[in-house]
Amino acid sequence: MAKKKTGAKAAGRIFIGIGGWTFEPWRGVFYPEGLVQRRELEYASRALTSLEINGTYYSSFKPDSWMKWRDETPAGFVFSLKASRYCVNRRQMAAAAESIQRFFGQGLHLLGDRLGPINWQFMETKKFDAEDMADFFKLLPKEIEGVPLRHALEVRHPSFADPQFVELARQNNAAIVYADHETFPKIDEPTADFTYARLMQTKEKPKTGFTGKELDYWAAQAKAWAQRGDVFLYVISGAKVNNPAAAMALIERVGKE
Repeated sequence: MAKKKTGAKAAGRIFIGIGGWTFEPWRGVFYPEGLVQRRELEYASRALTSLEINGTYYSSFKPDSWMKWRDETPAGFVFSLKASRYCVNRRQMAAAAESIQRFFGQGLHLLGDRLGPINWQFMETKKFDAEDMADFFKLLPKEIEGVPLRHALEVRHPSFADPQFVELARQNNAAIVYADHETFPKIDEPTADFTYARLMQTKEKPKTGFTGKELDYWAAQAKAWAQRGDVFLYVISGAKVNNPAAAMALIERVGKE
């Protein structure tokens, strides 16, 4: 009889969701007819396992909002947040200290165990500069009010496909967002103890946004990523009306043994 393997690392958790939860075309498609808008987060957080909050890129929120979102979602559910554009849309990242402090000071720690990674999304025109990025990493806190933080960098300029950037991310336990996009660099490197992926090419047909073969591929990829830690996978843009269906189909496949 073969001996049971010991010492194997347990697979990470896989969180799958979409960007935001307020989108009129989802009403009657993802959300049931007649569901009042104030209950959409409650519904979405039970159909999906995570949501990426995009509004934090454009605006700040009051403590009551963070507590409300925490209380309306079930245990085990996680939000990822886009960092404020004022933090990332800069020529020199060393000058972002005050904006980063302000972003974290708005009360997002009130999400508690619902707080997932922070997505630092850079503009397509932002080019890689090793010194500039090293300065940026120095500004990122590891925790806030006792709540641990995880950081993911979404880079969109091809110059970031550079071993120096990969090494900087690895030194700082920061994930490089894997972007399934026509032109953004696809960087799949284990630089952190979690993986962050954004799938941005859903189609109008089929209604699940992806074919069965494509869904099988992404489900298998998510399971492979989970071998190196937690996975946060979001179906974003593309045929947006179909993104919830795509996310739910992936959740079903990932749950299968």
